[in-house]
Amino acid sequence: MSIAESLEKADGLDDGGVNLWRGAWRRLRRSPTAWLGAVIVGAFLLVALAAPLLTSYEPASTQWAGQVGTSNVPGPSEDHVLGLDRFGSDLWTQLVYGARTSLLYGVISTLIGLVAGATLGAVAGGFATVGGRIGGVVDSALMRLVDIMLSVPSLLLAVSVAAVLGQSGTAIVIAIGVAQVPVFARLLRSSMLSQGQADYVLAANALGLRRSRIVMSHLLPNSVGPTIVQATLNLATAIIEVAALSYLGLGAPDPAIAEWGRMLVAAQDRFDEAPRLAVLPGVAIAVTALGFTLLGESLRESLDPRSRR
Repeated sequence: MSIAESLEKADGLDDGGVNLWRGAWRRLRRSPTAWLGAVIVGAFLLVALAAPLLTSYEPASTQWAGQVGTSNVPGPSEDHVLGLDRFGSDLWTQLVYGARTSLLYGVISTLIGLVAGATLGAVAGGFATVGGRIGGVVDSALMRLVDIMLSVPSLLLAVSVAAVLGQSGTAIVIAIGVAQVPVFARLLRSSMLSQGQADYVLAANALGLRRSRIVMSHLLPNSVGPTIVQATLNLATAIIEVAALSYLGLGAPDPAIAEWGRMLVAAQDRFDEAPRLAVLPGVAIAVTALGFTLLGESLRESLDPRSRR
């Protein structure tokens, strides 16, 4: 790599002198994968926001419980497009309102884990890369804290945090977010250490730029791609963990709150006679996770220096 190219990277410029983020947005707009992911995510966000307009029934209403037998769950009918669930609630209503609850819990908990974990990872990676001897001490201390968190299984850590905070939706969101912190911290730190050996970092050091500018303007923007991808993958896991905590009695106490994961748990003992009770929310979770994954992968590629054209 020539000195000119290294200086461009040190100044956060893409090929041809274009700003890194502006160039990433330009590549993102040309990606069919990004558009597909954005359409899927946008569709589910629209369903979540417009849930009251898509059904005339209330979520978790049991007014048709008398129609559900011990070995029979009514299927699709004129009044119920997808039939009823095992509690006598309209399944379509549960799905559309579940989109609101599941996505809200999943996205917020992932954002908590991403922000807190990325902050730890950025501080540790930044000090380890350009912080000298003191930086090595700070990096080592932060990573030992992360190692302690990683030594506890994520679900067990989430259960412990939720048990301390009490039974509520807020407790679930915080608990799952805390459990995701070490994953993001380790990933971003590793990416920053890898980028720290790049030519543009050497060029920035040769120019005498401040260490804080090297980290914030050059190292961090070129290291966030894998973290963004991991965030999209963690979303599906977060939704499943919401269901697990609800199953253990640590979730929101209000039974009228529809949630995809809870629907999966409730459908287990009726799978033989009504597999749609598990298949439909499972498909909803999978498609939503796919949308975020496609969008995140496109973001990674657009931010990856090796993919610039």
